[in-house]
Amino acid sequence: MIIYTLLTLMALYFLSPFVYMLFTTFKTETEAIAYPPKLFPAKWLWENYISAWKAQPFGQYFLNSVLVTVGTTAGQIISCSLVAYGFARYNFKGKNIMFMILLSTMMIPWDVTMIPQYMEFKIFGWINTLKPLIVPSWFGSAYYIFLMRQFLMGVPKDFEEAARIDGANAFQIYWRIFMPIMKPQLILVGVLNMITVWNDYLGPLIFLQDRSKFTLALGLASFKGVHSTQIIPMLCITVIMILPPIIVFLFAQKHIVEGTSGAIK
Repeated sequence: MIIYTLLTLMALYFLSPFVYMLFTTFKTETEAIAYPPKLFPAKWLWENYISAWKAQPFGQYFLNSVLVTVGTTAGQIISCSLVAYGFARYNFKGKNIMFMILLSTMMIPWDVTMIPQYMEFKIFGWINTLKPLIVPSWFGSAYYIFLMRQFLMGVPKDFEEAARIDGANAFQIYWRIFMPIMKPQLILVGVLNMITVWNDYLGPLIFLQDRSKFTLALGLASFKGVHSTQIIPMLCITVIMILPPIIVFLFAQKHIVEGTSGAIK
């Protein structure tokens, strides 16, 4: 009981700034900077969100962020699961060397490859489009491949042997046997990638120039530059931006921790 009480107090301590930010979005500018501060507004101004949303084309920014997030998440799940399945369930010449080379790419920060990638995408004519933010994810990520491979190596061979006896080919075994087994890992990869891409600022800043192509993170940054003296609009857009990752995590957390309990069934 004491441990749960301490954990609850710690959770409240870390959540208190976000709670105060949420209630501040319904205040006036005068109330927001008043001292001593008050948690609840004197009058709930729901129109603050409408005014902030209409100040810039945040609807288009939001749509761009959704397209990039969905596209990259689908790419990571499909490509990483395929590569991980190959490394975990097949033996071929040079397998260990190739896997070591793959893992070594994790030590190269994106800042180093940023300029070569920009030059490459400029040759392709992809600058100022969403393609540089989506297409690379369809070639996989070393971290996600490693995560899925380690899980697949612990799956008994009985699964695929039984499928081969029933006449399933390699792709059918991957799609019908291992993809359902990997459901917790796939959801974990999806959530991690979604949070990373949704909050990404540097990538869109480098590759996007037209405001109509801006993502929500980049649009929020430009919005802060224009409304640097106005606290309420910035907080409203910030709250809107952090809600989708929180909602996705709340719905996915059960699947992330469930493990492989449903695989044997």
